Amino acid sequence: MAADGGGASGPRSGLTSGAGDVVRQVRDAAGSVVGDVAAGRWSRAGIVGVSLGVVAAGAAAGVAIERLSVGREMRRRAEAELDAAAAFGSLRGTPLHVQAPDGTDLYAELDGTGWAGTETTVAREATARAAEAAAARGEAADGTAREANARPVSLATVEPDGDTATARPAPGSTRGHTARVGEPVAGPRRSREPDDVGAEDQAPVRPRGLRGWLGRRRGGAAEPEPGPLGGVLAGVGTWLGAAPTPPLTVVFVHGYCLNQDSWHFQREAFRDGLRLVFFDQRSHGRSERSRSYLAGEPASIDQLGGDLGAVIDAVAPTGPLVLVGHSMGGMTVMALADQRPELFAERVAGVALLGTTAGNWRDVTFGLPGVGARMFHRVGPGVIKALGRQAGLVERGRRLSSELTAAVYHRFSFGTDDVDPARARFAQLLLESTPVDVVAEFFPAFPTHDKTAALAVLRDLPTLVLAGTGDLLTPPAHSEAIAAELPDAELEILPDTGHLLMLERPELVNARLARLLERAAAHCGAALPPSVHRLAEHT
Repeated sequence: MAADGGGASGPRSGLTSGAGDVVRQVRDAAGSVVGDVAAGRWSRAGIVGVSLGVVAAGAAAGVAIERLSVGREMRRRAEAELDAAAAFGSLRGTPLHVQAPDGTDLYAELDGTGWAGTETTVAREATARAAEAAAARGEAADGTAREANARPVSLATVEPDGDTATARPAPGSTRGHTARVGEPVAGPRRSREPDDVGAEDQAPVRPRGLRGWLGRRRGGAAEPEPGPLGGVLAGVGTWLGAAPTPPLTVVFVHGYCLNQDSWHFQREAFRDGLRLVFFDQRSHGRSERSRSYLAGEPASIDQLGGDLGAVIDAVAPTGPLVLVGHSMGGMTVMALADQRPELFAERVAGVALLGTTAGNWRDVTFGLPGVGARMFHRVGPGVIKALGRQAGLVERGRRLSSELTAAVYHRFSFGTDDVDPARARFAQLLLESTPVDVVAEFFPAFPTHDKTAALAVLRDLPTLVLAGTGDLLTPPAHSEAIAAELPDAELEILPDTGHLLMLERPELVNARLARLLERAAAHCGAALPPSVHRLAEHT
């Protein structure tokens, strides 16, 4: 599939276009209601209440639904066409499980040809360590047991007027499966085996200095094959009695109410010659519901930083790292920098912070008038907490009012109405796959997030700060504030782009990430495949 995720050609393209038109009409009709609410025209909107943004998902009153011009069955058929035409979220890697510090099971995948065949061994050893830790706690031997009250996200959508449902791919699942209600949906499958990368496919880069990753691999894992870096770096390794610098390991950290499949276009673009790591944050995607939260401990960004550290220790204990975080994932990277500055000094070769914030969450207006924004910050946390306690009722409301919630998702995800309907649908599926009680779990953590001081850890590292002009959740001013603390960082604000910039502008985001990888490779002496250089040329 092309990096831009365009639709299929021929008759299928016509079907997809027609489906897109239907979905767009529904969204526009619902969007007029959302716009009334955002502008403060409550009486004109004619609704009792709307759960705004990706942080709430209540049902709207019937009068709002009556304003929609397309019938429910037509909308369903249009959405089904879009789901069938676009394979977004279908890319899979080698699965493994990592234990978070509190024992929460984190689902991860290794992808990319830079693993050179070692990914299976790495995954097996990481999962074995997770199983040992689980066995020590008296759980299932495979380390993947869930507590009785830790329900996974269901991938089958139960429609209120029938006992069967088409499995709605909470993206990343297998597609096209029709399940009876309660039937488990098949887990992830590898889409392809990585190929070995030959020395002729690598572009050697002259090292700038010694880094901590030239040491031995810890934890008894199989020693990786020396990277095919060419004569200069091989000679350096020989002089020092150490192996050449291995390929970059790029760790992608997703945002709030998403999962690792939100990096679909980046996974597709950077598979050649790199080691890629994707994982679902606790309580999101295929990871276990946070054990500490279920035990009564509030969720925190610091805890997510610890989870990221655990993933790195399990799957990439040596070698140069590039950390890419979006939204809450960017906050997670900052939290890790605060906790383990030595890791950044010795091994991190580059950082990308996309659509995120270092603090001052209470300054975010969500596109609301001043009074409305202040009111939301005052009452929003309590409302969302109450919604989380009525998860079953709210989830039913989300299904009944999907037209309206789709418009809300679009407003807070994208910076323009001119978005590929298949991508908009993919974003909707990602957001809808996150239960409202998980939404309520993490929302209180944002006002207390303040990692401005931790940015000092990144000052000597190649850093990319990227945001969209239309981002209502982490406005460009927050990225500008981050860049102000990092004078050498590359800051770019993408025009007509919203919060989900890696889905809305994948070509531009991939090009900027490729340039960061070039700088990171020069920083640490690693090699890059020609495909990365080609991506970096995109303007």
